[in-house]
Amino acid sequence: MSKLVQISVLPHHLEDEDHILHKVFEKIDLRMDDVQKWNVRKRSIDARQKKVKYNLQIELWLTGEEIPEREVYKIEDVSDATEVAIIGAGPAGLYAALRAVEGGLKPIVYERGKDVRSRRRDLAAINKDHTVNPESNYCYGEGGAGTYSDGKLYTRSKKRGNVLKALEWFVDFGATPDILVDAHPHIGTNKLPQIITSMREAILEAGGEVHFESKMTDLRHENNKIKAIQINDVEWKEYDNVILATGHSARDIFNLLHKRDVKILAKPFAIGVRIEHQQELIDQIQYHGDDQNPYLPPASYSLVEQVDGMGVYSFCMCPGGIIAPCATDTEEVVTNGWSPSKRNNPYSNSGIVVSVSPEDLPNYDPNNPNDPFVSLDFQKQVEYDCWVAAGKTQRVPAQRMMDFVEGKVSTDFPKTSYHPGLTSVDLNKVLPDMLASRLRIAFVAFGKKMKGYYTNDAVLHAPESRTSSPINIPRDPITLEHVDIKGLYPCAEGAGYAGGIISAGIDGINCMDRVLEKNRSR
Repeated sequence: MSKLVQISVLPHHLEDEDHILHKVFEKIDLRMDDVQKWNVRKRSIDARQKKVKYNLQIELWLTGEEIPEREVYKIEDVSDATEVAIIGAGPAGLYAALRAVEGGLKPIVYERGKDVRSRRRDLAAINKDHTVNPESNYCYGEGGAGTYSDGKLYTRSKKRGNVLKALEWFVDFGATPDILVDAHPHIGTNKLPQIITSMREAILEAGGEVHFESKMTDLRHENNKIKAIQINDVEWKEYDNVILATGHSARDIFNLLHKRDVKILAKPFAIGVRIEHQQELIDQIQYHGDDQNPYLPPASYSLVEQVDGMGVYSFCMCPGGIIAPCATDTEEVVTNGWSPSKRNNPYSNSGIVVSVSPEDLPNYDPNNPNDPFVSLDFQKQVEYDCWVAAGKTQRVPAQRMMDFVEGKVSTDFPKTSYHPGLTSVDLNKVLPDMLASRLRIAFVAFGKKMKGYYTNDAVLHAPESRTSSPINIPRDPITLEHVDIKGLYPCAEGAGYAGGIISAGIDGINCMDRVLEKNRSR
């Protein structure tokens, strides 16, 4: 049984093994001769005090102890096995497919978008020509929304499943082992495509199938059981089990389910703006002026404030990042952020969003409290209004932060990472007042928590609207099947059960585990 020891070191000692071991042996009554192996198990930055430190969890194996070997993902042959359909090749769909192979089922993956490499041309078209391909964009395509929008792997969902296993699979397919150690692991948009490709190749090598540009356009259920799905309005395929991992932006799927009498519900979500600072400023604030320390990474931040009964908080903070145009249809503007693996861009960006519930929304009808689309309709309206305000292109309506709080239209902007460009507006007149009024108060409060954060050099880009699905597809908490349709497994972000790459991947594994259990019991 290994021993765990907690120590703290200054940044310049992070790679100094002798110093680390000296700190360890100050805490425990052991000598180096007693230890056969050691490693850093967890690593996190502690910037709460003037002197920034790294907190390390050191794992030690004593002489004579058996050191367990980590199991590496093994490819099994499932060519002739029972088939299971997976709709969507995002993290939930890919992890469900890998788990199917591991458990002896044959995954058949249908993805509406293109493969991870081919998506790049469509992303370039959004940035350069303001042309949105409704089937291939930052949200749709192999790898899902996370592939080209950062690759952050941090999750608070420790109780939902095996986080370590999900991270280890990323390492097995090409990620650096650092993600197993860092408290806030991150791969980077530049490295994720090859990892996603390796996952797909493993699925194919095992005898599974992955079909691109193959959208589920209809489904059939009888006697409360899933029977078949239709692909591209043409081909019907019969399946006993279908994992629905379509992501938080697949609005056509929500409409299809409602049309086919598959129960869906409105749910709370968050919406606001994406703010951009210079990374140098955030480093200065967070590192207490020690921003030139070469041993410290670009700094991140986490902010939250309660304003008039609603939470306003930072979301998907991207150090050294870029703001991307993430619309999935023509008459809308959507922003998100991402970072390369080195996080070496000069900008810092983060969503600053307001948490809203269906009954909070101005379009909520108390005479129709069960309207499943109330949150989605509000989300769509904000995105449409921002598209109109920015000139009906993929430019974004924008405003300097202090100008926004003071109600002034900005006369100019600093350089931005958002390639399609900015249109100067008063966001107080574009965003619903329930959002704008709370954001104004929150920004001032954030400036008190982080001295220097509240500055007119920071620019708001609107909107940040795809934080999570505005729809919940209800499922049984034990079987994970839809509450009314056996064999249909609502999964991950699109169904309201995950909030990022790792939590989505874990939910994909969990759903496939239930399919495997059902298959074994037959």
